[in-house]
Amino acid sequence: MLKFAANLTMMFDEVPFLKRFDAARDAGFNGVEFLFPYDFPAHDVGQRVRDNGLTLALFNLPPGDWEAGERGLGALPGREDEFKASVEKALTYAEVTGCKTLHAMAGIVVSNANTEQMFETFVENLIAAADLCADAGITIVLEALNSQDVPGYFLPHISDAARVAQAVGRPNIGLQFDFYHVQIMDGDLIRNFDLYLDDIGHIQVSSVQGRHEPDDGEINYPFIFDYINASAYDGWIGCEYMPAGATQDGLAWLDAWR
Repeated sequence: MLKFAANLTMMFDEVPFLKRFDAARDAGFNGVEFLFPYDFPAHDVGQRVRDNGLTLALFNLPPGDWEAGERGLGALPGREDEFKASVEKALTYAEVTGCKTLHAMAGIVVSNANTEQMFETFVENLIAAADLCADAGITIVLEALNSQDVPGYFLPHISDAARVAQAVGRPNIGLQFDFYHVQIMDGDLIRNFDLYLDDIGHIQVSSVQGRHEPDDGEINYPFIFDYINASAYDGWIGCEYMPAGATQDGLAWLDAWR
């Protein structure tokens, strides 16, 4: 049976963030994910997870200055100490919330950047991060972000993320396979899913185009979900989409998979 996690950054935004855990539970979700919890004390987030009997499937390491356009620190030379601090901060939240999967964002390629130096920086940062997370049983995942939504991101293709993960060579480094991003950049979803299946630690879904519920657009999600269900993947599927209307009104697609 497939396991779906509501993305609380995007879904149930009709209520304040800490109340979205209750809303997700009431809507029938057993798992949640979100981008960042750092505006709230770790204890408060963990309490919401526990009170609602939820599993926290995933959240991101601190991304740097998000409002200024930063999208991660991992591949940025000269920011190694900040990246290490971001890992340590995320680990405090993971410990309190019971989360076992963290997404490490690479960052934006600046003009005239040495991309090989960025690659080497990211690999070295991730080796240290993976070793730091290993004792807690935590996996770090890398995600490709498409160049339409996130211009200049260091990992625009799933193959780029896989190349970094392979170079790191730690058992607790994996891939975050977002069908939305992969479709926009590469298509050929089933072939790519099969190609990287052994390394996939988390999945996310949304429609293309629009990034709404996975029951519209050009991706045939009923077929995709059947395929995932028949595969060896047994992790969470994050519903990282922006509801087209009220969140609850758009959940009919989930009925067949409950």
